[in-house]
This record gives sequence, structure tokens and C-alpha cells, in this order.
Amino acid sequence: MLENKVAIVTGAAKGIGLATAERLAREGASILMADLDEKELNRAADLLREKGHRVGKAKCDVGRRDDVTQMVRAAEREFGDIHILINNAGIAGPVGPLEQVSDEDWEAVMAVDLKSVYLCCQAVLPGMKARRYGRIVNVASIAGKEGNPNMVPYSTAKAAVIGLTKALAKEVAGHGIYVNAISPAVIETPMLDTVTPEQVQYMVQRIPMGRTGRPEEVAALICWLASDEASFTTRQCVDISGGRATY
Repeated sequence: MLENKVAIVTGAAKGIGLATAERLAREGASILMADLDEKELNRAADLLREKGHRVGKAKCDVGRRDDVTQMVRAAEREFGDIHILINNAGIAGPVGPLEQVSDEDWEAVMAVDLKSVYLCCQAVLPGMKARRYGRIVNVASIAGKEGNPNMVPYSTAKAAVIGLTKALAKEVAGHGIYVNAISPAVIETPMLDTVTPEQVQYMVQRIPMGRTGRPEEVAALICWLASDEASFTTRQCVDISGGRATY
């Protein structure tokens, strides 16, 4: 499905990012795995290489322009032109009432969950436009559609990612570049360890299927959106929420 394609996956050391990197690699793509956690990134890259996949790695703070520029250059040096960008890196941020959110908390969430999408898209678009081909998938959240109480920074950033996706997709559709987002509900990833059990229960009990999602399920959807099979799909925010999404 993705033979001869080159993909960048951010937040690739674990969870949805790792599952996505592996799925895209299984479909034939060469993968540049990016993450700020160098130890976990090394472990994840070694794991995929042991399975015979073509992967590179780049330690990257996706909220910093210089880091993103170096990440893209690393992918181009190792594999060539970039065809696919998966903006997956994200943090949950603080859990608590809005009046307890500090400026530092707010800015940290916005940098990782929102600014990173802007920076990474901006970095790969010139090449994609020149080749008249590109697939960008941004990982938003059901929180960006419905809002989760006590998670205002996260909900705000993910709502903005959906808006960015819809606006950018209109800009670049005529260049052969398709831009989509996905909005997962609760997925069984290490991010759940950063929020309270009460918050997890609140989110899970609103899922009609009554369970959390699996990273592999999310990776399958991302892989389809990144492929040529999604040849008439752009500017969408596709739910993967076990039935929770109401629109």
C-alpha cells in the first residue's frame, strides 16, 4: 500500500505513534520516528528494525522550529522526499479546574499539541507542493469536539488542530495534498498514566462500546488516510471513539 513512500511520525516512541510507525512500515513505507524521549525512541526504533523495517530516528522537540527543521532534514537525508506526515505528538497537560492552570501549563500544552502541528506542516509543505503529492494526518481528540471538563488546555488545543486541518486542507487540495484529522476517544496508551483515575473513568463511561481503544486500531485508520486508497478524502475529522462522538 505504501511502497516507496517516506513518512515522518511524531511522538513515535510509544502508544499511537509507535503503533502507527509500525503499521506504515509494514505497508512498505520508510519511517522517520521522532520523539523527545531519546531513551524510549531508541528502544522503539530498535524494535522496528529487528522486525526488518526501514526506520530512522530523530530526537525532536516538536514545539521548537529549529528542532522540526532538523527532523525534516534528517528524514530527507536518510530516505529522500517526504510523502507522509503524521502529527501525533501530544501531552495531556494538567488535570484540574481552569483557575488552577498556570501560564506555563497552558503554554506547554499549546506548544506540543498545537504549535507542533503548525510547525511540522509548514516544514514539509514546500516539498509536497513541488511534487504535487502529500498526505498529512493530524491526531486530534474527541476532547476537541466535545470538551473534557478539567482538561481545558488539552481540549482547546485539540479543537484548534481540527480547525487547522480543515483550513489547510482547503488551501492545498489543488496541489495534490490531502489533510485529515482523527479524533480518538480514550486509547490505552501511556498518556493515561498522566491523568487521574477519576478522569479516565469519566471518559470511558461515555463510550457506548464500554472500553478503551487500542493503538493498533487507531494506526489502521491513520494508515488508510495516509494511503492512496483515501483518494477522495480530505478536510475530514474522522472519529475513532467507540461510538462516543455525537457529531
